Amino acid sequence: MSGARVARTVVTEAVLDPDEHQRLVADDAAGAVVCFTGAVRDHDSARSVRALHYTAHPSAEQVLADVVGGIAAEVEGVRAIAVSHRVGDLAIGDVAFLVAVAADHRSAAFETCSRVVDDVKAALPVWKHQHFADGTDEWVGSA
Repeated sequence: MSGARVARTVVTEAVLDPDEHQRLVADDAAGAVVCFTGAVRDHDSARSVRALHYTAHPSAEQVLADVVGGIAAEVEGVRAIAVSHRVGDLAIGDVAFLVAVAADHRSAAFETCSRVVDDVKAALPVWKHQHFADGTDEWVGSA
């Protein structure tokens, strides 16, 4: 089997739910489901983060679909992939980026999930505006 079903590619202001993404990729032929959740942490290097805001270019959802679709077309033994990135105001602990991959075996699930995370982070036109506890702020080039 080659090629995977793309179950979701969305850039949204809605809260992201790992359980929902696992359900989206569910497949009776899959022996493994790997889910990556990228959460807002309370620091960036030695600086204390209080909150952040993600802004997306209007093309972001199409870029996400293209990146995930390209990966889905190439992978072997992967059944389905679901990816979402959140935009807007996020608090510490909120899920900002979510990837779920269902595959026949764990190695394909882990490898594909890692590839999706890396490729999306490299290509997605999303910018992070961090707000620090000391009152300063900083824009970061991409998610």
